[in-house]
Amino acid sequence: MKYLITGCAGFIGSKICEKLLNKDNEVVGVDNLNDYYDVKLKFYRLDILKKYKNFKFYKVDIENYRSLAEIFQKNKFNAVINESARAGVRYSLENPFIYLTTNAYGTLNLLDLCRKYNVPKFVLASTSSLYAGQPMPFKEDLPVNTPISPYAASKKSAEVIAYTYNYHYGIDVSVVRYFTVYGPAGRPDMSIFRFIKWIMEDRPIEVFGDGTQSRDFTYVDDIAEGTILALKPVGYEIINLGGNNPHKLTEIINLIEKYTGKEAKLVNKEFHKADIKATWADITKAKEILTWEPKVGIEDGIKKTIEWFLENWGWLKNVEL
Repeated sequence: MKYLITGCAGFIGSKICEKLLNKDNEVVGVDNLNDYYDVKLKFYRLDILKKYKNFKFYKVDIENYRSLAEIFQKNKFNAVINESARAGVRYSLENPFIYLTTNAYGTLNLLDLCRKYNVPKFVLASTSSLYAGQPMPFKEDLPVNTPISPYAASKKSAEVIAYTYNYHYGIDVSVVRYFTVYGPAGRPDMSIFRFIKWIMEDRPIEVFGDGTQSRDFTYVDDIAEGTILALKPVGYEIINLGGNNPHKLTEIINLIEKYTGKEAKLVNKEFHKADIKATWADITKAKEILTWEPKVGIEDGIKKTIEWFLENWGWLKNVEL
């Protein structure tokens, strides 16, 4: 099979590429390598992928229709997995325009090129941030019509655009809503990466709120496996991929202390109104449709992440948060 993976130098996109490449698929990866966070991590992930002979990389922004069209002209894809996105709830309030142009307009570009070049399958990475204010555990059929951040709004827009292309042109669409992904080579704007780095540097940990807020943390390998399984024909489906077991931030900090052997110093800051107090995925659909459920528990996942930090500390210590 031959796949186009956007956001291939990103945290989740790179892991998806790696798993597909290890199964002897051809992967074409695109990424604009923007500096939303320290690009050292993006080049680290990309260097791993470039070791594969069945991988080809294009530095392209998904907002650039013409450049994307050239890639579609040169390749016959079996499917597109769209992992390109402007991520981060808080920053989307500071710069909402780029979230809409990348997450919504960029998705439209990809869908239209799938239509034009007869690509039958599209997988869209979406977010649990859409469930703000809904009853838990979060189910896919909840009316997520009141997003509380431009980030969530842009992802909702992408989901709706994908539905119209399924309805009118028959493109098979899987929308996978991710729940707080963590693991080795993660994003430095995410809590677990930041907490580990701060503790290893003997710096205070900044916690927004009192630390009792909980997240359905999900290990990156589990997320990548679920996304690949979502390549199967489904018509149009929205499917949660989450750990199905929320954990408080205080519990996460305790585990990081355990596996780094260091004591955390906490600095509590005001809880941000665009954040969600708790997330919890109902993964019934993922089990039934994809035969998927997470395999890596939180303690094992934190342990693996810290081991990666220790192995790569020589350059990670210079990563800016």
